[in-house]
Amino acid sequence: MSRPLREVVFVDGVRTPFGKAGPTGIYAETRADDLVVRCIRELLRRNPSLPPDRVDEVAIAATTQIGDQGLTLGRTAALLAGLPRSVPGFAIDRMCAGAMTAVTTTASGIAFGAYDVAIAGGVEHMGHHPMGEGVDPNPRFVSEKIVGSSALVMGSTAENLHDRFPHLTKDRADAFAVASQQKYAAAVAGGHIGPELVPVATRSAEAGWGLATVDEPPRPGTTREALATLRTPFRPHGHVTAGNAAGLNDGATGCLLAAEEVAEELGLSVGMRLVGFGFAGVEPEVMGVGPIPSTEKALARTGLSIADIGLFELNEAFAVQVLAFLDHFGIADDDERVNPWGGAIAVGHPLASSGVRLMTQLSRQFAQRPDVRYGLTAMCIGIGMGGTVIWENPNWDGELA
Repeated sequence: MSRPLREVVFVDGVRTPFGKAGPTGIYAETRADDLVVRCIRELLRRNPSLPPDRVDEVAIAATTQIGDQGLTLGRTAALLAGLPRSVPGFAIDRMCAGAMTAVTTTASGIAFGAYDVAIAGGVEHMGHHPMGEGVDPNPRFVSEKIVGSSALVMGSTAENLHDRFPHLTKDRADAFAVASQQKYAAAVAGGHIGPELVPVATRSAEAGWGLATVDEPPRPGTTREALATLRTPFRPHGHVTAGNAAGLNDGATGCLLAAEEVAEELGLSVGMRLVGFGFAGVEPEVMGVGPIPSTEKALARTGLSIADIGLFELNEAFAVQVLAFLDHFGIADDDERVNPWGGAIAVGHPLASSGVRLMTQLSRQFAQRPDVRYGLTAMCIGIGMGGTVIWENPNWDGELA
């Protein structure tokens, strides 16, 4: 029996303000699952024409699935958010690309006809659960030399990338990091970043109640001179610093996906249309190159070329991995199509949540750029992977070829 695939659309995306991980961060005494609940509730509030019982699935990602990030997070967060008990949910883990995979997985179900509407997102509370907490890597990885010892330390893999591509210098990485901070600050000042943020009530035993309304990590006054003085914690006289890499952060994201005809039926907006996606594996020791083969795979499967992409949202886990991607595809470090509102070096990278942040920003940029037809979200993934999702702008005002 032939089953034609349905078009899948990104309806809306939201996120909490991102915080700094640790005892002084804004979410130090806030539960991770409550951050997710806040995103789900906000998606329903912003889309009142969607009956809650029309949500067919809730997929929420977390890298460290223990404590307040455990217990089948998609299902428990759905219940806590007040969705009907008939709405199922599940948790997902692909390290940094958790939320991205939550989107591609549920979108595939929508395309196939298993779902009409889904909520996908992710959370990481790195203050409560540092990366790798409770993990027991199989000793065979090192004893049988399946991977090098550096493969399990993300900062070390970034240093390896500098070794492999020596023209990607520390100074060049620092310059990219400064630009990220500057673009983010300009985007906030211009009102581009802010409307997608969900205010979160926070609690501190010492300071009492508060309200998180803005991102905590950005350092708008960053200079190359200041970055040049930072220590390199992953290697003496290395290249990777706290200034040219994303920090340790807390935060959650969520988005609403639907079949295009269902979105029309329910009166939901269409922020962008899914074109295709690709995931690829690479050497774990240089996981930062992952977005290169995943992008090549996604482009090949959709019949597009890199020249067709008018906007890039690339996760800035480390400046060097973005630079490797740009060099491979012949894109300048300061190309205006790349992360026009800054990236994770400025705003933060709460691991499994970040994929939907990229998508939400791209969707909002599409609304302002009817001259752009296609955009791309991509990220490197721990243990040697990359993920890429290609989107089409429904506001494109060009002519079909």
